[in-house]
Amino acid sequence: MSRIRRMLRTAIVATMALAVQAGAQVTPDRLGAALREGGTVVVYGATDRDVVQPVIAAFEARYRGLHVDYHDINSAELYQRVITESERGASADVLWSSAMDLQVKLVNDGYAQPWRSPETASLPAWATWKDEAFATTYEPAAIVYNKRALAPDEVPDTHAALIRLLTEQPARFRGRLATYDPERSGLGLLLHSQDAQANPTAFWQLVRAMGGEGVERHMSTSAMLDRISSGEVLIGYNLLGSYAQSRAQRDPAIGVVWPRDYTLVLSRVAFIARKAQHPAAARLWLDFLLSAHGQEILAQGAGLFTVREDAPGKAASSLRHQLGSAFRPIALGTSLLAYLDQIKRRDFLHEWDDAMRRPSAASSTGRSATPSPR
Repeated sequence: MSRIRRMLRTAIVATMALAVQAGAQVTPDRLGAALREGGTVVVYGATDRDVVQPVIAAFEARYRGLHVDYHDINSAELYQRVITESERGASADVLWSSAMDLQVKLVNDGYAQPWRSPETASLPAWATWKDEAFATTYEPAAIVYNKRALAPDEVPDTHAALIRLLTEQPARFRGRLATYDPERSGLGLLLHSQDAQANPTAFWQLVRAMGGEGVERHMSTSAMLDRISSGEVLIGYNLLGSYAQSRAQRDPAIGVVWPRDYTLVLSRVAFIARKAQHPAAARLWLDFLLSAHGQEILAQGAGLFTVREDAPGKAASSLRHQLGSAFRPIALGTSLLAYLDQIKRRDFLHEWDDAMRRPSAASSTGRSATPSPR
């Protein structure tokens, strides 16, 4: 037995030494391959450029000679562009979007290529799918309000409280509500359809209440935050919580609530395109996003919640602890494809439109905000 243990110990030590040696060599080799491809990685992302800029800067500083060609694109447009460009034979290198359902659809339809690395292996099991789609952040959906307009004891901290506030004071909130437009925003369709599954009774009551008061329908959280900050909108529903929290830290008009009955939590999903023109650079970028260092930058520089438990900053565990039983993560997988079925999507949007058309002086004018990429 002692001889077997010595042999096993020797094998383990040798394996670890090879791993260390490979790890020491992998960065120069991979960087060289990326530079030979042209020194560029093309990223289509449904994340505001100013939010992701700290990550871009850190990546380019680490990999001298590499440039990130980042395109800030609405999630629905991103989806369509990938399909169109792939048919022509060209494609972006990395697709990164919080519209989890559209990302899973693209992966499921063969637009991604697999990638395995020490960084992908460090993710929680829920954060990878088919070794092709990778969750990079946690993104809770929030109620956001104007702190100057709502007293602390008025702020709704559950869906029922929000419904009650809107139905008891319709004149006050008429034309001064905002949420995502599920017809024009892929992220909006994801959030609202998942919300309808989480609690259909509360969701549709809330939609009817908002529709009756002429809710503004937007394509980006940043646009809604601007409207709330100015006081033109008093309450926004299902906004991206990380954006809202970051804005609240520097804007005294912004208040953020995680609903204590349930808070939906989605993820920004990234994958490498099957027809990536710069695959070596794409792998470097994806691994950087998923590394502990990259996750730390996402948390500290971009204000996003990380998925890696070993990353400093705003980790998933702290969010779970904060939300407790209200924590409702959206799972990465084929279940997300349900509302991309044409019939189910049509039925959902038909019910949504009916709720938006409730008789109301405000809803008859139905503001629909100027598109802004998300």
